[in-house]
Amino acid sequence: MVRQPIVIVGAGIGGLTAALALMRQGQVVRVYERADQLREVGAGLHLTPNGARVMQWLGLGEGLERATGRSPGQRQMRLWNTGQAWALPGHGADALERFGAPYLLMHRGDLHSLLVDAVRAQDAEAIHVGRACVEVRQSASGAEAMLAGGEVARGRAVICADGIGSRSRHQLFGPANPRFTGYIYWRGLIPMDRVPESSRNQSAGWVGPDNFVTVYPVRGNTLLNFNGTARRESWSSESWTEEGSREEMAGDFAGWHPDIQAMITNIDQPLRWGSFLRDPLSTWVDGAVALLGDACHPMHSSLGQGANSAIEDAAILSRCLADIEDTTEALAAYQGTRVPRATRIVEASNQTRANRLSPLLADPETAVAEMERQWSPDRVAKNYDWIFSYDATSAPLR
Repeated sequence: MVRQPIVIVGAGIGGLTAALALMRQGQVVRVYERADQLREVGAGLHLTPNGARVMQWLGLGEGLERATGRSPGQRQMRLWNTGQAWALPGHGADALERFGAPYLLMHRGDLHSLLVDAVRAQDAEAIHVGRACVEVRQSASGAEAMLAGGEVARGRAVICADGIGSRSRHQLFGPANPRFTGYIYWRGLIPMDRVPESSRNQSAGWVGPDNFVTVYPVRGNTLLNFNGTARRESWSSESWTEEGSREEMAGDFAGWHPDIQAMITNIDQPLRWGSFLRDPLSTWVDGAVALLGDACHPMHSSLGQGANSAIEDAAILSRCLADIEDTTEALAAYQGTRVPRATRIVEASNQTRANRLSPLLADPETAVAEMERQWSPDRVAKNYDWIFSYDATSAPLR
């Protein structure tokens, strides 16, 4: 008797990584994506050593090198108005030596395309687009995903990687109750030849008393990815594609270094969205149905771990389903292994967001001392090394 496939709802980075990991473990997988076309919303991402390690395990090391061009130099933290810089150990070319895996900067779409191609190379029929999941439920032999139009996708298990607005999470565990943080995000891409020379090809975080900017090269250093945060009293939309204006964006960063102002001027169309927090779930699994990625542990971007944590989920999930015959036991092991670490990363991300901005950075007499305190090598190691050193391909399963 041929074993039923594993059904994955959502073809984002988390869902596709799970599909590839499961297929390389010998599982049959079917992925159902609600969008009519395969694409990844957003611009750049940090593929930190914990995520890059999994990609190498999946045989994508060469593909990553082609997509990124080269490892970045040392990432810097820079003072918002003067541009004074402090090196950030472990966030650049030194990551391979420190953690055994690279620290890479890339366009989300490039990683997504790499995963799509790798999954289809394993099975050309694995991914199905234009298939929205409206309900998940248990079945006599596993679980089912009910698709719009009446189609039923049956599998040994259903893995819901359907993102921050997960319908599956809402159905299984109730509403997420997002809370506005008081900040919005700005993002845009800038042709590298339009970036000021003093910031060209740099990976840097710019820290101010109220706002924060992170910039880094993508697409083989042809584009600079710009992400900024700015205060707002209220916000309702979580759309990642809402258009803003350069004038409004520049107003949020008034008084910042001329390089930041020049970058904003050279973004053709800035996009903006609200920053909302959701509590991480303590339960991800219901029988033969499990959540993965943003569906169960959405997090603030301050540590750059949203995609990386979903990649970790995928590796652990595939190992559990390969090593443990009983599906419900395998998913329970997945939950037991992943919940403590993912919850810790969510909490650390929230705390980093709260701690990063300081009124001391507004005063020239206290700004340098505050930057040196926040970004000292010892403090950076304490905040990041436990994240980057984790190996989801060999960590003990619970």
